[in-house]
Amino acid sequence: MSFFAQVKSVLSGDTLILANPKNPAVERQFSLAYVTAPRLSKDGDEPYAFQSREFLRELTLGKPIKCTVLYTIPNSGREYGIAQLQDGTELPEAAVKAGWLKVREDAGRKDDSEEILDRLDKLREFETQAKDEQKGLHAGKDGFIAVQNDLGGPDFLNQWKGKTVDAVIEKVISGDRLLARLLLSDKKHYQVMTLIAGIRTPSTARTNPSTGQTQPAEEYGEEAKRFVETRLLQRKLKVKIVGASPQGQLVATILHPNGNIAEFLLQDGLARCNDFHSVFLGPDMAALRAAEKKAQSAQLRLHKGHVAKATGGDKDLDVTVSKIVGADTILVRNKAGEDKRLSLSSIRGPRAGEPSEAPWREEAKEFLRKKVIGKHVRVSIDGSKAATDDFEARDVATVTRDGKNIGLMLVQEGYATVIRHRKDDTDRAPNYDELLAAQETAKEEKKGIWSGKSPKIKQYTDMSESAQKAKLQLSTLSRQKKVPGIVDYCKSGSRFTVLIPREGVKITLVLAGIRAPRAGRTPKEQGEPFGNEALELANRRCNQRDCEIDVHDIDKVGGFIGDLYIGRESFAKLLVEEGLASVHQYSAEKSGNAAELNAAEKRAKEARKGLWKDWDPSQDAAEEEEAAAAAPEVELTIREKRNDYRDIVITNVDANGKLKIQEVGKGTAALTTLMNEFKKYHSNPANKKSLPDAPKTGELVAAQFSADGEWYRARVKSNDRSAKVAEVVYIDYGNSEKQPWSKLRPLDVQFGVQKLKAQAIDASLSFVQLPSATHYLDEAINIIYELTEGRQLVGSFDYIDNKEGLSYITIYDPKDPDSSLNREILSTGYAMVPMKLKAWERSPVFEKTLKSYQKAQEQAKDSRLGMWEYGDITED
Repeated sequence: MSFFAQVKSVLSGDTLILANPKNPAVERQFSLAYVTAPRLSKDGDEPYAFQSREFLRELTLGKPIKCTVLYTIPNSGREYGIAQLQDGTELPEAAVKAGWLKVREDAGRKDDSEEILDRLDKLREFETQAKDEQKGLHAGKDGFIAVQNDLGGPDFLNQWKGKTVDAVIEKVISGDRLLARLLLSDKKHYQVMTLIAGIRTPSTARTNPSTGQTQPAEEYGEEAKRFVETRLLQRKLKVKIVGASPQGQLVATILHPNGNIAEFLLQDGLARCNDFHSVFLGPDMAALRAAEKKAQSAQLRLHKGHVAKATGGDKDLDVTVSKIVGADTILVRNKAGEDKRLSLSSIRGPRAGEPSEAPWREEAKEFLRKKVIGKHVRVSIDGSKAATDDFEARDVATVTRDGKNIGLMLVQEGYATVIRHRKDDTDRAPNYDELLAAQETAKEEKKGIWSGKSPKIKQYTDMSESAQKAKLQLSTLSRQKKVPGIVDYCKSGSRFTVLIPREGVKITLVLAGIRAPRAGRTPKEQGEPFGNEALELANRRCNQRDCEIDVHDIDKVGGFIGDLYIGRESFAKLLVEEGLASVHQYSAEKSGNAAELNAAEKRAKEARKGLWKDWDPSQDAAEEEEAAAAAPEVELTIREKRNDYRDIVITNVDANGKLKIQEVGKGTAALTTLMNEFKKYHSNPANKKSLPDAPKTGELVAAQFSADGEWYRARVKSNDRSAKVAEVVYIDYGNSEKQPWSKLRPLDVQFGVQKLKAQAIDASLSFVQLPSATHYLDEAINIIYELTEGRQLVGSFDYIDNKEGLSYITIYDPKDPDSSLNREILSTGYAMVPMKLKAWERSPVFEKTLKSYQKAQEQAKDSRLGMWEYGDITED
């Protein structure tokens, strides 16, 4: 019986696997009759087995062949016969003649056919001729080839990685998995499981040996296998060794005569790129990505449902980095001032839950901060991630600065790892393969998290924790100029946490010479007018920036008072210039930057910026007059008595005898106008708004005075949260009381201190000390009220202490200018001349006044008046 077929593969020198030309899936095994070849075996090949097989393979593989079955083994059904190729070559004759087959000794014993016997005689004749010529199997004992069935260890890759060798593909298991025989030398072969580098194909049908169950093939799995079989099976070709899988399987590029088989699989949509192999292929991975993209665009097979990523819109942005959230996440701000949160594409910063990574979190974040904070960068949006239980929705992007990829730099230094994306995840970095290669290099060089050790963590001692610790650091910092630091946190527009690396300390820095309004405790809370805007400017210009500081002094709670420079520009000046802070004259003069700040404030006022949007130039005339009057204060010994007389009214005397006064003519008329508007505003039902949250100490509010039920401007002095009661000071009159939160309202900006400054001025009687005993003090306060209540008086401003915010005055009745309230209260015996005078009080210009007061005090003593009724208390 004869039939035609095509040779699919060659098992040995005498056995073929044939395929039906009309239905390649139908196969049959055919062995050459009357001959035998050396066996190929996993346990070791017989001598010349490979060479014998190679002769038949090279002669027949892939060719049409005519086969004639001479006999069949009953039990196995195995067919034996003769064959002829299209060129007339006959088998087994050609193989016996070449010396690669032996004629079986028992051949023809049971055959009586003369045709068969003649064929056997001819075969034996060919065999004898081959022996005489020492061909093939008859050449001697050098036909043994050692075959190893695994890679054996790292020595193999050390020797062969990156090299291209000859190989024969013995078996195709799936579209991406082969059994390859590597022909490393004439005497040494490796027959190993080989993965096609750079791709992954769908799986083929598999049977579980333990259960006998068959797992069906994935879609296109069998098609991918046939694609490879028809092109590679038993072909001798070139294999480039690139690496090994974690399971010890060879990873190699299979080079068909027409090119890389992986590219053809990808182009036909029968495979996807395998990210895990990118580190093996390096730049060669780009061709595979391009082939895959081509199939995706054509929606071939595996990519039949592929949707191309949208392009255009705001995918490419020129922005400024405003904040470093973590080693892989940043905030950027566009030209419109809008912030956007971005994660760097395809990388992940050190994870807190990974012991080998967690110690590197701060160092990685600092590396990123130094590279991009405050810098202009180019952002290319690669995709977006939907919100999950652990993460909010965010865009992922490639960020470059001056052409350098920031994500790549982090990976190169070992400060980030590369994310392993799902096969269908297209929201990835365009240089993903470069990132993977950089990670492998970082591993080899043991950089960052791959070093196997923890970094030296920089520890900062908080020197603003207490005033005592601040004093210890003050001398060190105040001696230095332009101390380099890092703004770690912005607490308000004028208050910052600053790290000083070279000193190993962190401090709270309070800007000298200015006062910025308080911000709300949360972004939605209003705070004082323009407080949130001041904080926002501080965050935008200062947060996480390198800075320089000059320290002048400390405050009572451990804050360091000084100047902050960002890019050599004073931030206090910028804040004032934008109308988001006012100048504190005493502090500004003490720190030496008064001229600069005053000039900045003047520009802000003229531009009606921020706090000064409703600025009235007439207010400055009074302030300049006060400043001029206060100019000699730096010199505590007053050489010339001031002639600074002002019309005043006393609005309140507190429990300690301190006075609150208003200056008639400067602000009282404006206050009357404001209070009329204030009354109308709060009588409107639409303005009955409660405070949005618990009031804060220092916060300006509108408070309803208990005595008359009217609303007045006030400042919160203290707060009892449990009782929901606040103590408020009425800033235009100086009196205070406790009010429930329900009697407080937000102070509308049109009635703020920027519109009209607080009219109540703190004052104290010059050269007068009130008694400490409560009953005498109460009597003294009553006397002051009796002499001043409801009367317009004249105050001589003897000395103004801007640091304490206190004016020392002598009060006169305009109808009796020769007698002062100060002397009169001394005469009643309910006050005394201080035993320890202040420096300014000891000035010669006050010598006459002081003697007059001491004389009045002596007369009260002699008459046993008031606090002297039991004698001279100064003698105790």
